[in-house]
Amino acid sequence: MDEYMLIFRHEDGNKIASPEQIQIWMNQTMEWIGGISAKGKFVGGNGLPFEGSKVVWSQGVVTDGPFGEIKETIGGYIIVKADSFDEAVAFAKGSPVLLGEGNSVEVRKIDKHDV
Repeated sequence: MDEYMLIFRHEDGNKIASPEQIQIWMNQTMEWIGGISAKGKFVGGNGLPFEGSKVVWSQGVVTDGPFGEIKETIGGYIIVKADSFDEAVAFAKGSPVLLGEGNSVEVRKIDKHDV
C-alpha cells in the first residue's frame, strides 16, 4: 500500500468566508477525514495559513509570499494510504474543498526513499 498526498488548492485566497461558513466547512472536512480514518487509511495532515510564509530561491534569495493576490493558494493537505492511485483519487473526489467554485485537490504519490 502506498501513501498519497492530497493537496487542497483554493482558487482565490482573497475570498473570506464568515466564521459560521468556515465552521460548516471544517465539520464537513472532519466527517470526510473520519470516513477515511475509519478505513485505516488516514496518515495525517494540516491546514496552511494564506499568509506568513517565505519563498527560498536558488542563490539564497528569500522573498515574502506567496501572497493572496496570486490567483491560487494552497490551503492544506492530508496524507492517505491507498491500494492504488485510483483509490487516492476517489478519496480526493469526496473532499469538501471541491464545494468551492474553482477549487481543486491535487493527488500526488509520495515517493519514499531512505535518506
